Amino acid sequence: MTDAAFDIAGKVTVITGGGTGIGAEIAAEFCRRGAPVMITSRTMDHLGPVAEGIKQDGGEVDTIVCDVRKNDQVEAVIEKTVQRWGRVDILINNAGASFVANAHEISANGFSAIVAINLNGTFLFSKAAALVMMEKQTGGSIINISSDAGVFGSATMSHYGAAKAGIINLTRSLAIEWADYGIRVNCISPGPIETPGVKEVLWPTKELQDKATGSTALNRFGTGLEIAWPCVFLASKAGGYVNGINLQVDGCMTRAGIPESRLN
Repeated sequence: MTDAAFDIAGKVTVITGGGTGIGAEIAAEFCRRGAPVMITSRTMDHLGPVAEGIKQDGGEVDTIVCDVRKNDQVEAVIEKTVQRWGRVDILINNAGASFVANAHEISANGFSAIVAINLNGTFLFSKAAALVMMEKQTGGSIINISSDAGVFGSATMSHYGAAKAGIINLTRSLAIEWADYGIRVNCISPGPIETPGVKEVLWPTKELQDKATGSTALNRFGTGLEIAWPCVFLASKAGGYVNGINLQVDGCMTRAGIPESRLN
């Protein structure tokens, strides 16, 4: 039986980037705990299998395709959620993107695109969800997924690190502004997390995997569930006095932001 303090059953939840990786793990865990969940992604190819798996496990889930950079699509997600379940209790801003490149080789469009997906998308969804929470006077919890790259910087991903740092600052600003409406806004910054397909993309060799795990005091990858569980805490009564924080879930990073060439 779930401790009442951590109970999220019935809490209507929107999860962006819920079709892959950490977002899919969070969606599955929230549904297992009885929360109805709306998941978004830029392609239905990702959303379909995740939703089907959740339904087979008895969870309540719906899907909608969304480009988080486009405000009309963001508002459509929130509108569909309200039409189906009547409100929004929890928003998890997980959608993100990046690519590896030296800073002096990143184009203006490339930099802008990564900032738009990670930072602008977080703002647009937060605003849309908060307006519903304010209108219905229900309060709520917004959880932004940043990254250790936003804390320490990130060699070869300066655009991503800058955007994720912006999310951390935005989190605190919104937490201050919206506290009077009963809306708590918090942030989680994961370190190296192993989710299906991700390890092979970001750390394709045994050497790179060892460097990633060696950058943490715990000397291992984290799991998607180890991000989902802190989300449960922040969304539940157990986290009721937690507002405006950035929680680093990273196994205690000891060498973050150092170029790969120097991690020998």
